[in-house]
Amino acid sequence: DGKIYDAYVIYPRSHTNESNFVEYFVYQSMPDILENKYGYKLCIYGRDIYPGEDTASAIEKRMQKSRRLIILLTHQLINCKEPAYDQHIALYNALIQNGTKVILLEMETIGTYEKLQESLRFIVKQQGTVKWKEQHTVHPQSSNSRFWKQVRYHMPLTLKSS
Repeated sequence: DGKIYDAYVIYPRSHTNESNFVEYFVYQSMPDILENKYGYKLCIYGRDIYPGEDTASAIEKRMQKSRRLIILLTHQLINCKEPAYDQHIALYNALIQNGTKVILLEMETIGTYEKLQESLRFIVKQQGTVKWKEQHTVHPQSSNSRFWKQVRYHMPLTLKSS
């Protein structure tokens, strides 16, 4: 299908304390489980977009070469007055251009979705979110947890068997 990545990951990028968990999740947990254990290939901003590249066009190209878009929902992402460029492009691609499937990972309890931008609310209504309720479990990083099983359910089929 001409795609290089199984998913492009969109997450809030700022340097606050609550983003430490999100960055750890994006740069450590997701690659450990989805790439190393299950053979998916993720595109992560800051890891797979190189210094010196035109960021805007690099983001668009990487998204076009991705089978899924994973958006991490956090209060930081929701309360951000100006959504990140990659979030704009992702939602445009998903809803208008090519119908790329979006996987919403609810990293914190969001409560009502009223503050979400309309396009995200539409996706939540259509398919819901995968909730990270792992604080309450013994092994939050376990690849066999319900959370990771749900994420894998939404991911494209991979050639590597687990």
